[in-house]
Amino acid sequence: MLDFGMVKAFRKPPAYRGQRNFPGWWWSATTRSHVVYGSWLERHHIIEADRDARVVAILGRPFELTWPEGKEQVGHVPDLLCRMLEGQVVVIDCHSVSRTNEKFRRKAAVTAAACSQIGWDYRLVGEPDPVWGANLRWLAGYRHPRFGDEHLEEVLVSLFATAQPLSAARQAGDPIRVRPVLFHLLWRGRLSADLGLPLGETTILTACADPVGAA
Repeated sequence: MLDFGMVKAFRKPPAYRGQRNFPGWWWSATTRSHVVYGSWLERHHIIEADRDARVVAILGRPFELTWPEGKEQVGHVPDLLCRMLEGQVVVIDCHSVSRTNEKFRRKAAVTAAACSQIGWDYRLVGEPDPVWGANLRWLAGYRHPRFGDEHLEEVLVSLFATAQPLSAARQAGDPIRVRPVLFHLLWRGRLSADLGLPLGETTILTACADPVGAA
């Protein structure tokens, strides 16, 4: 089995003046370490994986796959690799639909076939819905365990056992203390909401018994 603790990014994305993409490092609440990304699209899908309770490990730029095509040697470095709770491995490429060309589609097809040969899943993902993406970035600001509070968490879960608007959280106490805990619970999936709509005072929240695959 792949030992994620021994694996580092195969290739770090370049950074240079005038580049059009935005590379960086994402601190993962799942791994308690930084995950490299080469664009904001990659960062979004790292956030998606980081919030998914089924994901137990995340790697950026994990390996290079090479193969011959005619007289040339072709290579491809996938964007992400995740290990799931059940042990399954998922390889992910993040690619803008508008920028997908035949050359990339060929690389994606070869990568998918190679993953299939060793029992891994392969996914090609694109741009998220803008509202969903904005909400997820907001909640990610509360991903760190320091925003947890065992007592307030139980109060909020009890309060939202019956679906009601986010504004009802004022019943739990001072918003300065309560709101960070509430957003932490939304990040962890112990509270759920329709994140396809703008997050605000009228957003309906509901407590969840099972946060796996938080919506």
